Amino acid sequence: MAGTLISSEIGEPYAQALMSLAQQNELADQFGETFRELETLLADSQEFKDFVLNPVIKNEDKKAVLKQVMGDANPYLVNFMMLLVDKRRIVFLEPIVEQYLSLLRKLNQTVLAEAISAKELNDEQKNNIVEKVKRIVEARDVELKTKVDPSLIGGVIIKVGSKVIDASLRGQLRRISVSLNQ
Repeated sequence: MAGTLISSEIGEPYAQALMSLAQQNELADQFGETFRELETLLADSQEFKDFVLNPVIKNEDKKAVLKQVMGDANPYLVNFMMLLVDKRRIVFLEPIVEQYLSLLRKLNQTVLAEAISAKELNDEQKNNIVEKVKRIVEARDVELKTKVDPSLIGGVIIKVGSKVIDASLRGQLRRISVSLNQ
């Protein structure tokens, strides 16, 4: 917990500085898209994550890999990543990305919702969840992240901030069990 707090305290000023630069150059959404891809890569590739976050690996090697991964990303963003490597702040890449995306959601009046289901949701189901969340929290837009948890048996759990809507079969069975035991 303490490590997470320190990471977010260090990551926040970098994310705010990058957001300021992005807004001045009307690149906030473009940076956000690149950061979403980077966030996915960090989550999906433990090898990439270990390489980039490893303090023992030479900065030049990290820069070469990051430039290759960033591809034709905006030069401001590539330079930002190189600065993080030079200042030995690349270890805080994940909290910086999270903070930036959080700032972008606030800027765009978007909420982050997480849908956990027993099996992969199709596009129609995702759209239905997005529309329901928009109505519930009165947001302009919803960024939906999905996870699969086969233990739910069926249905879906939707998390928006501190609100949790449990429409899963497992949740319904648990509620029935509680009411029978009273």
